[in-house]
Amino acid sequence: MRCQYSCGTEDHALSRRSFLRGATGAGLGALAIGGSLGKNASWLSPAVASELSKSQKRILTIFLHGGVSQLETWDPKPNTDTGGPFRPIATSVPGLQISELLPYTAQQMHHLSVVRSINTKNNSHGPGATQMQTGHNEMGSPHPHLGAIVAKSLTPDKFALPGHILIRGGGSSRSSAAYLGPRYSSVALEDGKAPQYSERPSALTMTSDERRQEFRRLANDRFAGKRRTADTDAYTFSYDQAVQLMAQRDVFDVAKEPARDQERYGSHEFGKHCLLARRLLEQGVPFVQVNHSNYDTHFENFDYHIEQLGEFDRPFATLVSDLAERGLLKDTLIVVMSEFGRTPKINSRYGRDHWGTAWSVCLGGAGIQPGAVIGKTNANGTAVTDREIDHGHLFHTYLQAVGIPSTEAFTVAGRKFPIADPAKGPIKELLA
Repeated sequence: MRCQYSCGTEDHALSRRSFLRGATGAGLGALAIGGSLGKNASWLSPAVASELSKSQKRILTIFLHGGVSQLETWDPKPNTDTGGPFRPIATSVPGLQISELLPYTAQQMHHLSVVRSINTKNNSHGPGATQMQTGHNEMGSPHPHLGAIVAKSLTPDKFALPGHILIRGGGSSRSSAAYLGPRYSSVALEDGKAPQYSERPSALTMTSDERRQEFRRLANDRFAGKRRTADTDAYTFSYDQAVQLMAQRDVFDVAKEPARDQERYGSHEFGKHCLLARRLLEQGVPFVQVNHSNYDTHFENFDYHIEQLGEFDRPFATLVSDLAERGLLKDTLIVVMSEFGRTPKINSRYGRDHWGTAWSVCLGGAGIQPGAVIGKTNANGTAVTDREIDHGHLFHTYLQAVGIPSTEAFTVAGRKFPIADPAKGPIKELLA
């Protein structure tokens, strides 16, 4: 269901960037393709780099754009002035209850955990998205997206697919690689299909294409011999990876999955995107983000959450179950996040407004204690009463869960950049 954004901020505008345009042969554009090849983890100690290379860890984020209500999901408050009409239900974890709008997810909570005590001190979409996806506040120089850090750190050498993939489903995303460079920016799949311009034109034969590519490589090598820079390397890399990507287009085609699997995930957009995410994770893609929009329920909050979570619940639960059954969940961190939560107070339009003061996320899989509940809010959800944490703590937790040393720094052009906020640390009791 697509509700209209109603808070009137510019944060809601979709930032649609041009993707893979005007290239040779495959028509793929330089600098737009993400992922990583070569010595991706060279900034790490040899021992840590070797361990990460062997572990094949991955991160999947499900971003619920607009700000999903914690009261209608992970932290219900029944029989209170803020609780709304929905009941809590039991889950597969004894004593843990979540909203009745998530009956399928409730059956998978033994694989997942909940953090109920987030206070990001922010009620604006753009800054909230930045906080949750970079671990920093939106100020000064931009910081790399979580996916860029994961792609740089975890993508194996000679990996043919992008290391940082964004499956759009509405909603803007802060997917810049910032100082890490365009090599680690996201490849955006606008409609859940193979990247645009990744198919060789029918008028171009294989032989002709191979000759064009060989000429390009010779020209690149000659140029690099005298004027090689980080930008020219990224430019060359984008073309080389595009050639490899052309041979792997089927990875992006969910129609290749058995009809039974397609039925289990559903025929709607989000279901197909979750099935595509499973395919990409099975191929070893280090970072995949699936967007689901729109949760900005300033009016008719309850009706919209029935619709939105009704679409979210079964595909997400199916994805968690499949990853567990296929042995992938132990190496795959799953995070369900938004830019903030919704106000406990119900407004005059039966809606909930922006609320970054006391809200929740759900996560599980690699490196996370299953079935945990971190933190607590008061009886009607208006304030955190135990174990307050913010985006900085979450970011450290995500990275350390997959083995990335979040307290270290990247060195770019002789300058050190902390990977995560040095003033914060992980949620230690959540890490396995």
